[in-house]
Amino acid sequence: MIPCVSLPFEWFVALRYLRAKRKQAFISLISVISIAGVAVGVMALIVVISVMGGFEDHLRNKILGINAHVIVRSATGPFDDRTVISKIRDVKVPPEGLLGRLRGWISGDGGGARVEAVTPFVFIQALMSSGNAVSGAVIRGVDPGTVSSVLRFEEGSSGEWIAALEKPGEGLPPIVLGDGLAQTLGVERGATVQIILPGGTISPVGMLPKIRGFRVVGFVSTGMYDYDASLAFVRIVDAQRLLGIGDRVHGLEVRISDIYAADRVSHYMQERLGFPYSVLDWQQLSRNLFSALKLEKLAMFIILTLIVLVAAFNIVSTLIMLVMEKHQDIAVLKALGARDGQIMKIFVLTGFFVGLIGTGIGVGLGLAICEILRRYRFITIPKDVYFTDTIPVLLNPADVVIIAVSAVIICFLATIYPARQASRVDPAEALRIG
Repeated sequence: MIPCVSLPFEWFVALRYLRAKRKQAFISLISVISIAGVAVGVMALIVVISVMGGFEDHLRNKILGINAHVIVRSATGPFDDRTVISKIRDVKVPPEGLLGRLRGWISGDGGGARVEAVTPFVFIQALMSSGNAVSGAVIRGVDPGTVSSVLRFEEGSSGEWIAALEKPGEGLPPIVLGDGLAQTLGVERGATVQIILPGGTISPVGMLPKIRGFRVVGFVSTGMYDYDASLAFVRIVDAQRLLGIGDRVHGLEVRISDIYAADRVSHYMQERLGFPYSVLDWQQLSRNLFSALKLEKLAMFIILTLIVLVAAFNIVSTLIMLVMEKHQDIAVLKALGARDGQIMKIFVLTGFFVGLIGTGIGVGLGLAICEILRRYRFITIPKDVYFTDTIPVLLNPADVVIIAVSAVIICFLATIYPARQASRVDPAEALRIG
């Protein structure tokens, strides 16, 4: 004989009510619509939140490829980088919270965040001329020996342009241009460009700009149009010579082991260095951008949750009609000894099952769509606007759990009112009317 699984009384009746009879086909249709509404809402939430998380992660990687995690500058201008590097190279902050300590214990390094690499830079804003065109440019003097340990472009071209800078410039110092800047100037590899600085020497006819020639030895692509259209790299010694600042630098770029601890690392560095140095982390440098992304993600979560709320109202209407249909059944159950709490539990479970089934279907569909978008990348978008040509997807398990739990809670709350109305049915009145 097939063993029979014994279910609690309330569960058994609730599951029977989910299977509508032929004369209750309309109620069954409303239940299906409720399940579909919850499924669509959960699916939309998972897909949209994953796509927005993907955009945020993609943009963060782009920005942290061209910018360091922490930047050290001085309010008094160029400074000697050797004394500052000696003070910050061994900086390490302890892990934050129980989760951080647990991660450190698992990894075996104690957790926290430490300085991994430091590289100096010189910053120049100037005009650049090729003979064909003139364009404003942001020129960064970098140390080819250490810059690759801090700046890691997502496009994978960092090794090429760094190697190009290390080669002799054939009489002229080498320069690497961003793709967009090279197109604006109309130059190719091997061409000569002039860097024009407004502050130069005083002559009888007035102030003459300082002009220096550089030979284009390579191109770089960060994947971000605004950077590629204005960015250029030269060796730090050439930049120092151009500005006449000796062996001093404008700042230090620091890479740390945990990007999310950058605020604590920068605070610790600031306390150690003191005035006149200022320490900024990547979150401060791009605060407006990432704050807008987080606000937009929250707004989309709230807006799409309304879809689940609409489905929850469908659950309310389904249960109200089911209570009206089952008046006599409720009266018989009460006459047989069922308590009000048991009747209420029956209808709570009925609506809860509807929400649970819809949430399960929505989670499955959402995960499937995210996987399809991640694997096949068949939707293309303008790269010059969104910094990527396909929709990025980052599926965060915590977001999926929060969405699923929120949907189930909303559906559960929607069952309370109809269930209370069912528990208040007077058996004598219901049987007399029947």
